[in-house]
Amino acid sequence: MIIVMEKNSERSALEAHLNEKGYEVHTLEGGDDVLLHVVGDTNALEAQAISSHEGVKKVIRTKEPYRYVNKPRESGPFLIGEQSLDTMLPFYIAGPCSVESEDQIMEIAKKVKEAGAHALRGGAFKPRSSPHSFQGLEKEGLMHLKNAARAHGLFAVSEIMDKEDLPLFEESVDIIQVGARNMQNYTLLKALGKSRKPVLLKRGFANTVEEWLLSAEYLMMHGNDRIILCERGIRTFEPSSRHTLDLGGMLTAKQTTHLPVIVDPSHAAGDYRLVEGLSRASIAAGADGLMIEVHANPFQALSDGAQSLKPKRFAKLLRSLHAFDKHNKHFP
Repeated sequence: MIIVMEKNSERSALEAHLNEKGYEVHTLEGGDDVLLHVVGDTNALEAQAISSHEGVKKVIRTKEPYRYVNKPRESGPFLIGEQSLDTMLPFYIAGPCSVESEDQIMEIAKKVKEAGAHALRGGAFKPRSSPHSFQGLEKEGLMHLKNAARAHGLFAVSEIMDKEDLPLFEESVDIIQVGARNMQNYTLLKALGKSRKPVLLKRGFANTVEEWLLSAEYLMMHGNDRIILCERGIRTFEPSSRHTLDLGGMLTAKQTTHLPVIVDPSHAAGDYRLVEGLSRASIAAGADGLMIEVHANPFQALSDGAQSLKPKRFAKLLRSLHAFDKHNKHFP
């Protein structure tokens, strides 16, 4: 960390404070400023707190604030159940926004499996903007999801809302999803960090890539390194889609961390007519997979029908993605 101070400012108190915390401080004077080079693991130092000291003009971090996510994977293959994720890339997750009934999720599971999906998604505890919207079948929905996934050889993926439900999710699903609204729910992240289940961590729609990766850091520092990052679009001024799909952010995350990064084009688009193009662009850019909403009768869906593909259209999309798949050893 570099602290830029006014040349004639009093800096002994700040230096003493840093020394007490175990940091070495080296001083370089020149021009109108004095530079304090703070040596040590400065991740725990709050730049804003340092800036509040009198005479401090600027605080510059000299390295990324990650201790775990940007290191090479050291704990062996990334397993989902007993299968290595590397053998399934690109990893495709598909299913309805919400589990609406046993028959509904069983039908979708059969069709997305036939299309080539690896995992079945379905919301049981639904965080909705309006309290009057469908909130999910909760525990019953989770059981339907589990049974449908098992019946068709798929992994089950669902979003957790409360850390108190963690035992239920550990029993029912293969991958626990943290939604955009909970990306910075640090109490939940700490609990999931102690879980034995892989976590799918969605980027918040108003969060930077750094904030997203720091949320992954919470999971890793508490013991869980099986994390799939999911870019799902960010809120911008552009109203033509629900959110703006940030493929640059996806690539930045891939270049910064060893973690797999997938894309959710459905929530970015908010419109099924945009999903296929965004999917192809994501895979061509190097995404490690996709999470796509699929519903047999989108116009009757209890949530997010407008962004859901019908099963036949989903199957056609997956077939088309082979031409863009950089994970394919035959890719030109």
